[in-house]
Amino acid sequence: MSIFKTLGAALLAAAAAGPALAQELPQIRAATLEIGTVNWELDTIIRNGFDRAHGFELVLQPYASNDATRVAAEGGEADMFVADWIWAARQRAAGKDWVVIPYSTAVGGLVVPEGSKAETLADLAGGKIGIAGGPLDKSWLILRAYARSEYGMDLAGETEQVYGAPPLIFKTALSGDLDGAINFWHFLAKMKAGGMRELISVEEAAGTLGLDPNTPLLGYVLGEDFLAAHPGIGQALYEASRDAKELLAGDDAAWEAVRPKMNAQTDAQFEGLRADFRAGIPEPGPVDEAAAGRLLSLMAELGGADLVGDATELPPGLFLKVE
Repeated sequence: MSIFKTLGAALLAAAAAGPALAQELPQIRAATLEIGTVNWELDTIIRNGFDRAHGFELVLQPYASNDATRVAAEGGEADMFVADWIWAARQRAAGKDWVVIPYSTAVGGLVVPEGSKAETLADLAGGKIGIAGGPLDKSWLILRAYARSEYGMDLAGETEQVYGAPPLIFKTALSGDLDGAINFWHFLAKMKAGGMRELISVEEAAGTLGLDPNTPLLGYVLGEDFLAAHPGIGQALYEASRDAKELLAGDDAAWEAVRPKMNAQTDAQFEGLRADFRAGIPEPGPVDEAAAGRLLSLMAELGGADLVGDATELPPGLFLKVE
């Protein structure tokens, strides 16, 4: 056999082995909301090879709604999705095996129109507040507890609440038809870019109530069985996530690849979204379970079983012990 044939055979063998080698990496199939902000981080992980650097392959599976991402994971069609850990705690207390890896502290706040004279929540008495997450929205509950503590005010009783989908609250608030609004953090970033003013952040309210503002509310949620079947993969996902966070936190150029996914209509919206994403990056390390337990207790007090189910205390094993 000539040297050329030998070399050609070797090249063909290497090409054939390539896909097989790639398949040796365990996969994490991530069910994501098609337009969700988590895609900014996950896309950064894949684009920069942070998943492979930590020994796994991240595969994105977009869905049309958050409910669909959960159904996909519950049905075994996906391995991971993003949810708030209070929901996961409720499910775990009911016998599900969900485990949470910290993702983001971004929870937003309450904004008022640009010309509003309101300086505190007490100034909204008699006004109309738009709320995107419904009556059990965690930000709304924390702000209610804060108003009660600071002003002796029943925020729910002394204001009118208007509930609606995030885009509706966004448009209604910017049109001036609301005295205040609570929305998901990325809508709030755009509302502030449009001239609205943050009256109080949930972070400030939580701190005043003795809660730890650094407690991540959102997390990557995976099944205990999946983690057990792939030892170390939870820590690997956490480390890849931290790599992406560090890049996005310190490198403006990294955002140029993300910008097409951000639906930012103006430079002001883009800059506001980037700033608030960065502000929502939690400190590295494991979740402070005592602090999380205090938050869960408050949610149980204000939201009751409709919100937390049987999870009146932090279920053991809820948070992955990341390093």
